[in-house]
Amino acid sequence: MIHSALINVMVKAARRAGRSLKRDLGEIESLQVSLKGPANFVSAADKRAEEMLYTDLNKARPGYGFLGEEGGIRAGSDQSHTWIVDPLDGTTNFLHGIPQFAISIGLKREDTVVAGVIYNPANDELYVAERGKGCFLNDQRLRVAARQQLNSSVIACGLPHIGRGDLALAQRELAAMMPRVAGLRRFGAASLDLAGVAAGRLDGYWERNLQPWDIAAGLLMVREAGGTVSGITGKDDALTTGDVVCGNEAIHAELIKVLKAVA
Repeated sequence: MIHSALINVMVKAARRAGRSLKRDLGEIESLQVSLKGPANFVSAADKRAEEMLYTDLNKARPGYGFLGEEGGIRAGSDQSHTWIVDPLDGTTNFLHGIPQFAISIGLKREDTVVAGVIYNPANDELYVAERGKGCFLNDQRLRVAARQQLNSSVIACGLPHIGRGDLALAQRELAAMMPRVAGLRRFGAASLDLAGVAAGRLDGYWERNLQPWDIAAGLLMVREAGGTVSGITGKDDALTTGDVVCGNEAIHAELIKVLKAVA
């Protein structure tokens, strides 16, 4: 499939950084015997991948701003464009050698995300989306799933971990959701959860307390695959609040109803 020059720039950067992460993944097993070694190694891999992405994207589009998980904001001369980048989404998975992690690159123009790439180098799955042009997985056009009822749906979610999130609220949400759905899944990489909804593999997804780099590309993908995305209230902007709910129109509405009832 022929992509735009912009998408080609993003894909090239993601694939180069992905090769580095895949090599690093191969080193993880040998480091598991050390308590300190793996975490330090993954932190270095994360930072190295971000620098590679910054170098490639800045070379291709000089002056664009850059917001990365590791390095924060790097202002550019072009105030209207900002790359929003997570060089390693699913760090805990990566740390344990679980091949569910991704590079996520979104491009925001003014206040709108206009392009996104999510790449899992472990299985070579490449998701791309451009505003108004659809969402694709390895060149196959994607559509969200068509199921209309929660009781036949598989829903992904996020769960709080040590030092982060509202555990009591999460427990109430899970208790409310579990009897209503065909299955709940917690995969550990927000970008891939969103991509999974876009691909129709997951019927819906919700999570709280996310960062822009976790979701910028994925939000666009769900919308370009025909899905509905919002914050937990149903009207707020997920990119601003960090709380996200998505699915097709019917499943999105049902998820909002359940979540608002226990908030």
